[in-house]
Amino acid sequence: MKAPYKVDIKRTIIYCCRMRHKDENKSESIFNASIQLINEHGLSETSMSKIAKKAGVSASTIYVYFENKEDMLNKLYLSVKTKMSLAVFHNYDDSISIQSAFEHALKKYLNFILSNKDEFLFIEQFSNSPLLHKLSRKEGIDLFEPIFNLLEKGKNQNVFKQVDTGLLHMFMFNPSMQYVKEYFGGRIELKQSSLDELIQMTWDALKA
Repeated sequence: MKAPYKVDIKRTIIYCCRMRHKDENKSESIFNASIQLINEHGLSETSMSKIAKKAGVSASTIYVYFENKEDMLNKLYLSVKTKMSLAVFHNYDDSISIQSAFEHALKKYLNFILSNKDEFLFIEQFSNSPLLHKLSRKEGIDLFEPIFNLLEKGKNQNVFKQVDTGLLHMFMFNPSMQYVKEYFGGRIELKQSSLDELIQMTWDALKA
């Protein structure tokens, strides 16, 4: 009688971990290739075949991970937004003063977009694309819920202007986004003093 087949649990776990790591590497390569091509040539000129070639994978491999280009772009958008939110809320403490929490989050945001130029430019471009699903946009916004909570808390304490919280959120980040775009475009020089002034001006603009 043939001996029953025995599963080597340890070897299976190691194999699965390696395969998962390999899969994540391929997905990351596809994402990186997509960002570079989109920033260089635009959304419409970036095909799945071009992405596959730049990522060093076969075109069919991409469809193992994503249904189509639209699906891939929306997942890439949420991947970057998640990475951004993790950076913004690193060591974030909403028990400190509202101004300190506000400044902490805005400084972290500025640091992220300055340090991740390609991701920032992709988000800027894709945010205005009809390919961005409403659900993806909402999920991206939900990742920054602590900021909305902070703004609501500030309104309740009469620290911020009594206007729609969405407007406060928009104005909290837009000046920083514009400053960084001007810097990346070579139109202004990056100065720490200017960043400090920008954060202070943003706080003053939202303050009641």
